[in-house]
Amino acid sequence: MKLGYIIAYVSDISSEMDFFGRAFDLSTRWIHESGDYGELNTGQTTLAFASHALGALNLPAGYRRLDRSDQPIGLEIALVTESVEEVHERAVRCGAEEIARPATKPWGQIVSYVRSPQGILVELCTPIEKAADEETAG
Repeated sequence: MKLGYIIAYVSDISSEMDFFGRAFDLSTRWIHESGDYGELNTGQTTLAFASHALGALNLPAGYRRLDRSDQPIGLEIALVTESVEEVHERAVRCGAEEIARPATKPWGQIVSYVRSPQGILVELCTPIEKAADEETAG
């Protein structure tokens, strides 16, 4: 078993993909001609967006939609970078809501949180291996 996809159902796929491109330097991998589904180049696990229309087809009993008007949902997408502070500031300039400023965790990892224009909670963090290595060396 391996994690293949993380799919977020959003109101506007192209604007969310554009935000992730500008804020986090993630390029578009593929967009379906219908505009109901798109993927970003994110490494081994694909980050994708699907329309609410597709969500209704896939989940006929319904689901809780992402929304920036209330608290973030209890699920995050973590993006690993050596430059948490820089990426955090760029994401906010690109329209993200700041949830938590960059801070060093007790294990040495730098972590911050933002929320995308359509409500996706995004953790920005340095590699955990680097934090663990520094803790072991200290």
